[in-house]
Amino acid sequence: MNALRLLLRDPVATFGLAIVLLAVVVAIFAPWLAPYPDDAFESHLLRRLRPPSAEHPFGTDNLGRDILSRVILGTRNALLVAVSVVVAAMAIGVPIGLAAGWREGWLSETLMRVTDVFLAVPQLILALALGQLLAPGITAAMVALALTYWPFFGRTVFAETRRLRSALFVDALAGIGARPSRILFLHVLPNAAPAVLVRATIGMGFTILTAAILGFLGVGAAPPSPDWGLAVSEARQHLPEAWWFPTFPGLAILLLVLGFNLLGDGLRDAADPRLRRSRR
Repeated sequence: MNALRLLLRDPVATFGLAIVLLAVVVAIFAPWLAPYPDDAFESHLLRRLRPPSAEHPFGTDNLGRDILSRVILGTRNALLVAVSVVVAAMAIGVPIGLAAGWREGWLSETLMRVTDVFLAVPQLILALALGQLLAPGITAAMVALALTYWPFFGRTVFAETRRLRSALFVDALAGIGARPSRILFLHVLPNAAPAVLVRATIGMGFTILTAAILGFLGVGAAPPSPDWGLAVSEARQHLPEAWWFPTFPGLAILLLVLGFNLLGDGLRDAADPRLRRSRR
């Protein structure tokens, strides 16, 4: 609760939290908030590339679909991809970080060297390569992103575990005969949770941006999915006349990524006492 109060005292972090909460509400109620939910996937060539108006506040795209409706419906897709990828990456990276950080030896060295190999290659390049190997689509993009993002969680948990394993409470638990698995999962992991939460929050914003890039490059979502990156890609051949076509999906990407980044920075400052002391 103290960390939450500190977070809410930070206006920048509160702004990021407001953006994320607004996106969550929009994603949940997307079919009811979209003005043309049924027509967002169908072609209406007689009203293609209409500029913003009272009838279509964000205009229409190259197939006559309402852009506002597709941006609203795309919010659900963006958050679904972000949450799925981050949860899958945590499921891979957190156990690896715990195992490598708890003990010395060949297992720790092997796990960390594999992690370093993944970290040495830019995530976008690696995700593109994996996406090309799999069948194009949103599922393939999610798998590729999860397989390229887990090393960040692995490194974070590894560093926290190495820091905590020499703590006095760990020595006390080991002295009374507590099993290593009990110490790791009931004591070390909860103490490392703030760092994992911060990494997950920032990772969601980064995942949304990377997924949009994959959609832009044709490796992610496929038509007629209301994907923001795909919408920007489809709009390229209609610029600069139909300026509204890529502008509003691009702004949606910008705002949601900004919201997660601001929230992640605020959570980091609120959860880490060392950062708070350094600001006094």
